[in-house]
Amino acid sequence: MHTLFLLLQAEAESALKASDVLLELIGFLAYFATFGALGFRLVVLRRDAGFDGDMAGSGTAFAAARRGAATVGIIGALLMLVSVFANAMAQSAAHGTPFGTVLTAHGGRMLIPLIAAFAILIGFALGRDALAGWILAVIGALVLVFQGFATSLKWPSLVNPIHKACASLWLGTLLVLVTVGLPVVFRAGATPEERGRMTAALVSRFSPLALCAAGLLAITGIITAWRHLHRLSSLWTTSYGYTLDIKLVFVVIILALGAWNWRRMTPRLGTEAAAAELRRSATAELVFASVVLVLTAILVSLPSPRG
Repeated sequence: MHTLFLLLQAEAESALKASDVLLELIGFLAYFATFGALGFRLVVLRRDAGFDGDMAGSGTAFAAARRGAATVGIIGALLMLVSVFANAMAQSAAHGTPFGTVLTAHGGRMLIPLIAAFAILIGFALGRDALAGWILAVIGALVLVFQGFATSLKWPSLVNPIHKACASLWLGTLLVLVTVGLPVVFRAGATPEERGRMTAALVSRFSPLALCAAGLLAITGIITAWRHLHRLSSLWTTSYGYTLDIKLVFVVIILALGAWNWRRMTPRLGTEAAAAELRRSATAELVFASVVLVLTAILVSLPSPRG
């Protein structure tokens, strides 16, 4: 154990910088807020009799939830702008290259996400009241995912963006559901039974999105891990592998909590008490997700094991 600690400490001192981890974390939070807001508004919060129907206060709750999701999206877009600018400034300082040159270099590798982030910001600002704003935000988000493939025409360039997008659609949407959707429902001018049914409607729409996103996340995660590890023994012989091991432990915990919510909690929904219990369980899931975010930021800041 002492040898393991010394190995991690030595590699961390030589390869890991707090500023790099912070920049990666900001980027991940930007994705979570952006794709989480989109997933919540376009999948979970769609108009039909399940939520925006005849129940008292459901129309007001719908509008409040839509605007709350747009606010989360605006925060994500602002974080994305901070991430792009900070990365460009860091590269400019490291290589002594003018800031504008960094933005336009390599086929606009940084300029394109900058423009996409501005489009997403404008889209969410308009999306507080108009569906057209959400469409603009979706276009900006798709540009972020497919930018690498569009400039390289290499399918492997899609793995990491899809991995981040799937994680954000799953846990980011859950974040918006817990912090925006459920509080709006609990404050709605409706009976406890009606609030319970509104919660059940929201969760029933979230579950298929979460299952699909988690499945794609697992596939792209395995591909990404293998591309970086090169050999299986790297899992127990390198700091990258140790960090990945710890991350996987927390991912398993999140999956277990998600499975519990889906199989045991969701069928019980329909009352306000069950909705409150689900909210507590989902909050615990998000706490572990925040740990995974930090570990992922550390992981991508570490050098990959040598093949």
